[in-house]
Amino acid sequence: MTDPLAVLQRVREGRARAAPRPGEQCELCSEPIADEHGHLVDLKVRRLLCACRGCWLLFTPDGAGGGHFRAVPDRWLAFPDVRLTPAEWDALQIPVGVAFFFVNSELGRVAAFYPGPAGATESLLPLGTWDEVVAAHTDLSTLEPDVEALLVRAGGRGGAGGGAGAGRDGAEVWLVPIDACYELVGELRRLWRGFDGGREAHDALEVFFARVRERSGTR
Repeated sequence: MTDPLAVLQRVREGRARAAPRPGEQCELCSEPIADEHGHLVDLKVRRLLCACRGCWLLFTPDGAGGGHFRAVPDRWLAFPDVRLTPAEWDALQIPVGVAFFFVNSELGRVAAFYPGPAGATESLLPLGTWDEVVAAHTDLSTLEPDVEALLVRAGGRGGAGGGAGAGRDGAEVWLVPIDACYELVGELRRLWRGFDGGREAHDALEVFFARVRERSGTR
């Protein structure tokens, strides 16, 4: 399966190629776009594309586009009543304090990734525990395949990587656009130093989750 970091790198390369003047361009129609713009997921090759508003709308659920691309929605949700127990987090066997889960429609299953110094690493372990969590908290089942992710952060972290005991305080869950997860992966890889990520990566993680809380309406 394609590493999300590779997806992020292709997005950056596409941005570099499509910049004949200040600003960026839609990767479908070449229309100039602002720094803040929407993204599409190419379901066939698992990559993100920068899109103008018109192309983005074309591939929303109500749009007229086909099944090749899907628009990444701007939906941020907090689940204050959902908190994974330490036992549930340990059962997932994620070695760091942050992970994200999304439905890969091509594979027909949930995929789990966690960030690290080399980018995003896929957890190939059985995700039966995650299925049990979603079954117990039906709000989590509203996740849109391919374009949204359930972002989980465990308590008790010492740095960006977390590590042993990362889940001793349980874990919080948010629903976020999938491109936000790719953004986090790229930022942590750029800043990562040493075993646990170092101070810069830890600070970047705190800034990212402060934005998640603000966008999702919780503190």
